[in-house]
Amino acid sequence: MSALVNEFNDYRTRMNEVILSKDNLVIKRLWNLDTNTYAEGALDVKTKEMMGLVASMVLRCDDCIRYHLGKCHELGITTPQVYEIFAVANIVGGTIVIPHTRRAAEYWEALQETVV
Repeated sequence: MSALVNEFNDYRTRMNEVILSKDNLVIKRLWNLDTNTYAEGALDVKTKEMMGLVASMVLRCDDCIRYHLGKCHELGITTPQVYEIFAVANIVGGTIVIPHTRRAAEYWEALQETVV
């Protein structure tokens, strides 16, 4: 697996464990809402992850972008689909999103080296 992908996943897992170990009810409830938001419902999981990726790019959250790219990769979203997602994010968010698109493209390439 790509070092870039491993580093992100390891850090995220480690810090999530630290945060959740503090047993803060508000944080636990918020994170539960996040988990439930991306569950199958009237919209399928793939659509929700693609929407999450667009929103993350427009909001310029590189950690969120990586997370949603990882989920998109797991769900079998194709490279052409990812680049259409990038296009939507750039149109909605404007040129300020371009640096995040570069980092997203780098991370997507790293994900392509991994096995689903």
